[in-house]
Amino acid sequence: MANLKEIRNRITSIGSTMQITSAMKMVSAAKLKKAQDAITAMRPYSSKLTELLQSLSATLDSDVGGAYSKQREVSKALFVVVTSNRGLCGGFNSSVIKETIKSIEENYQGVEVDLLTIGKKGNDILAKSYNVIDSRNDVFDELTFENVAGIAQGLMDQFVEGNYDKIEIVYNRFKNAATQIPQVEQFLPIKPVEGDATTNMDYIFEPSKEEIVLELIPKSLKTQLFKAVRDSFAAEHGARMTAMHKATDNAKELRDELLLTYNKARQAAITNEILEIVGGAEALNN
Repeated sequence: MANLKEIRNRITSIGSTMQITSAMKMVSAAKLKKAQDAITAMRPYSSKLTELLQSLSATLDSDVGGAYSKQREVSKALFVVVTSNRGLCGGFNSSVIKETIKSIEENYQGVEVDLLTIGKKGNDILAKSYNVIDSRNDVFDELTFENVAGIAQGLMDQFVEGNYDKIEIVYNRFKNAATQIPQVEQFLPIKPVEGDATTNMDYIFEPSKEEIVLELIPKSLKTQLFKAVRDSFAAEHGARMTAMHKATDNAKELRDELLLTYNKARQAAITNEILEIVGGAEALNN
């Protein structure tokens, strides 16, 4: 009977775990819907802003981008690594961390590399091996454009002052609830326009093209970082919902196996008791 009691305790424990994982799945599903709507609505704006900026820049002198477009020999680089503050989201954080380490080892040998982390999980792991200059775990407490724009402005200032020759962003791009794609994007310097892109539309510019481009560049950079953080936020909830769904299914499967084992053990115990009673009755009759 001690064995039966142990199995009952395990079944009860697994049932409690199932309730927790199922509740977390539903919470993440609700948050995912909101985060998915936000990033889906933002992507066309971000894409069009970048397209317009590149189209305008292609018709101007190459130095119009000013300090933000300046290409320098890379002797010091900065990685902005976007992870989450909480775990229980499968391989969401580990994929970004692995992508960061891979990119540094493959492309920045002999280059001094610093990190700026957005998200506690990335900071906890990467701070053991790399120099983390700042950790902005508070961004996800209130994810607004203003909060992220402040970080972007700080990165832009660091680049203009020459503290870093190149700045990269590493994050998970949201594709769907089950798929997150690790991305490494160049933040600064601004990539030169490829090809012979020109403004085909007949625009009337007020003020001049140059002034518009110089105004758009900081806005575009801030939007780029905000989009990356938004993407990561949606991907996090998708990964957590999927992970909790799998955990719930696995717990249910394990619970069913234990119930079968428990019923077999209980049936065997009852059979043994009946045999003992029959045996005792036969002994008395004899």
